[in-house]
Amino acid sequence: MTDNVTDNASASHVPGSLQALTARYGESFRWYFLLSLMVGTIASLMSSTVVNVAIPDLSHHFGLGQERAQWVSSAFMAASTVAMLTTPWLLSRYGYRRTYIAMLLLLGAGGIVGGMAHNFHLVLLARLLEGIAAGVLQPIPAIIILYAFPPHQQGRASGLFGMGVVLAPALGPTVGGILIDLWGWRSIFYMVLPFCLGGAWVAMRFVPITAPGGVAARKGQALEWRSLVIVTIGTVSLLNGLVWLHDGWLLPALGLLCVALICCLVFTWWQKRLVHHQHAPLMDFKVFESKTFCMGCIVAFIYGTALFGSTYLLPVFMQVGLEFSASEVGLIMLPSGLVLAFTIAIAGRMADSLSPRLLVGVGLWVLAASFGLMYFVRLGSGMGLLIAITAFGRIGLGFILPSLNLVAVRPLKKELISQGSSVINFIRMLGGVIGVSLCGVILEWRIAAQGDSLALPHSSPERITAFGETFVVLGLLCALAFLAARHLNSPSVVHSANSPAADSTTDKA
Repeated sequence: MTDNVTDNASASHVPGSLQALTARYGESFRWYFLLSLMVGTIASLMSSTVVNVAIPDLSHHFGLGQERAQWVSSAFMAASTVAMLTTPWLLSRYGYRRTYIAMLLLLGAGGIVGGMAHNFHLVLLARLLEGIAAGVLQPIPAIIILYAFPPHQQGRASGLFGMGVVLAPALGPTVGGILIDLWGWRSIFYMVLPFCLGGAWVAMRFVPITAPGGVAARKGQALEWRSLVIVTIGTVSLLNGLVWLHDGWLLPALGLLCVALICCLVFTWWQKRLVHHQHAPLMDFKVFESKTFCMGCIVAFIYGTALFGSTYLLPVFMQVGLEFSASEVGLIMLPSGLVLAFTIAIAGRMADSLSPRLLVGVGLWVLAASFGLMYFVRLGSGMGLLIAITAFGRIGLGFILPSLNLVAVRPLKKELISQGSSVINFIRMLGGVIGVSLCGVILEWRIAAQGDSLALPHSSPERITAFGETFVVLGLLCALAFLAARHLNSPSVVHSANSPAADSTTDKA
């Protein structure tokens, strides 16, 4: 406690510190801070989703099979998943501003490399760079909301932030589809550059140089790189194992999946050993002492599998299955994105007064129902039907997004907020990594079972059925997540003195 007081006192006189910016802008600064982070998060999420519209073009340009083309999404997901665990250490070591700007520059570099790439390996490198940046950036807003905002404003802050963040990915496929039709797939990599430059400029004004808690960023223990290596090996082994399983190489696939399992066990043992020897672990397992957090992680994992799997599957289905152009796919996805933004704004306010368990449960069932409805889409179905179904599913997402992180991380002690936010995002992204590969595996399996092939130039009823069966699997996963969501028993607004944000003020963000 004494160290924190000293750090806050010394930081208050430093230009650009949280205390100095709060003194300059007053209580409104917490909103300026949050909205500034929105710019970078928009760029990272846009880079995550917009490339899915280009997968068929990339596949054709580089002569790839569908299972290899999906690595454009999977590589991004894998890099994001691993990078999320480094966010608490980076913020503590370098502070908000330096971490944020560095990741924006890395994201922009990935866009440039991808746009100039002349072979598929450079495209993958670009996606890895973008994935690392996105992985570090995405847990930060939840950390800010739980530190800086009192409990009765956290849902509203999450809703406002979520509404702004989903608008760009909603517009991204539309703009991306038009750019692809006009100038080809390379143009979509350059979409993030204006956001990266704008985000860096805004950060110099409203993002503090201090670390979470308002303390000065300082050198501490080095990053636990051995843990990071274990996680990376495990994640890459998991991805390659799923791809090889997809290709029919059963023994190598099982070998890689066993490596992934071993890495998981070794990682768990190593983190406990570090704590026993009083060293800072990469993942602090104290967060799992909360039952609500554990249930939230289960929901987040399954939700990530369904969300990112469908984000990959929907554009491919519309182009390869229903034979829409890239620009038509973007137009179909646009209304659903606008619906999602509107729903998040409403659900965020509801999260301040209603049970998060209710909101998450309703969202999961709506999302599951939307996947089930996709089974009945047929070749020749109109754009109106697809718009209605995708918009219906986004209503479900809108109910889940503002509530899940809040209800899971709220019960944690204040010093564990950064860890909790990173861990639950890591688990959600790990589910997403599996979801993208799982959709590819199931899709190829069902297409082969239907006697069709994605190599054929034109779609068929059998191909449509195979896509429909894949969507049904995603719907069943969402229904399964509801079993865990029933145990999210944390109250919607926490008023106890032990609440992480019960005594929070802007200068503790």
